[in-house]
Amino acid sequence: MLSRLWEYAFAVSVWPGLLGGAALGWLYLWVVRKVSARMQGRKGPPFYQPFFDFVKLLGKETVVPGAISRGLFVLLPGASVTAATLALLILPVPGNPVGSFQGDLVLLLYLLEVPMLCDVLAGFVTRSIYGQVGAMREAVLCLAYNVPFLGAVVAVAQHARSFRLSDLQAAPTGPITLLAATAFLLAIPARLKSNPFSIPNAEQEIVAGVHIEYSGVPLAVFELSHALEVVALVDLFLVLFVPPLAAPGHTAALYLGVSIALITLVTAIATVTARLTVRGAFRFYWTWGGLAAGAAIVAAVMG
Repeated sequence: MLSRLWEYAFAVSVWPGLLGGAALGWLYLWVVRKVSARMQGRKGPPFYQPFFDFVKLLGKETVVPGAISRGLFVLLPGASVTAATLALLILPVPGNPVGSFQGDLVLLLYLLEVPMLCDVLAGFVTRSIYGQVGAMREAVLCLAYNVPFLGAVVAVAQHARSFRLSDLQAAPTGPITLLAATAFLLAIPARLKSNPFSIPNAEQEIVAGVHIEYSGVPLAVFELSHALEVVALVDLFLVLFVPPLAAPGHTAALYLGVSIALITLVTAIATVTARLTVRGAFRFYWTWGGLAAGAAIVAAVMG
């Protein structure tokens, strides 16, 4: 019993939880900034810059707007980072001491939605017009990008006849996997708030979106939550669509290579595209995203 508790403690605090997830998330965010800079003819930051930015925010003063709920203001970033950490805990990646269990996919999907809900609430709780506009955009966009995202996951679950992540990871690949992966890939830029779907945090229009009134430690925690969310989303893609190898070390190397390639692809698309309107993003996901998700689900049901 005691050894099992130590395994959970290690998984939550070290790998694949808070420390390991944060380090990997900062690496991904550095890749985003480095690739973007190179494509724009700039040098880009050193690899440790995302970590330094986080530490710098921890040393800044926390300013809480007046006439708002201070408790809720502070609670939201904490809830966001907690949900993202628990999502990492569930994913069956190499080195995770916590085993998969029946229905863990459903719990994971709930946990992945918590950071988005915290962002929406953060935009409204601060009573900032910029934050409220960003929150409304995030809420509307969620209704769009979840069409291909959930459709892809449901298709893979139907194909594997299970809602257990380890079963989905071991399921054979085929045309259904390709269709579901396409739908999933369409949802990634919007879930990461990357161009052309960086609508909730459009700097030129609403300054900083839902986090406009956040500073200091709460803002640092929100930034940490975003890094963990990136890792969780990429890990879910790897678990669903990249078959593991026989050796855990080889699987880890494969996962890292594919994740870097995925982040690079998303960054390249973001660098060469302009931001869409809310209506344009909604039309894209309900048309092309819906078609991709529908095709994957139909293929899974018929197969």
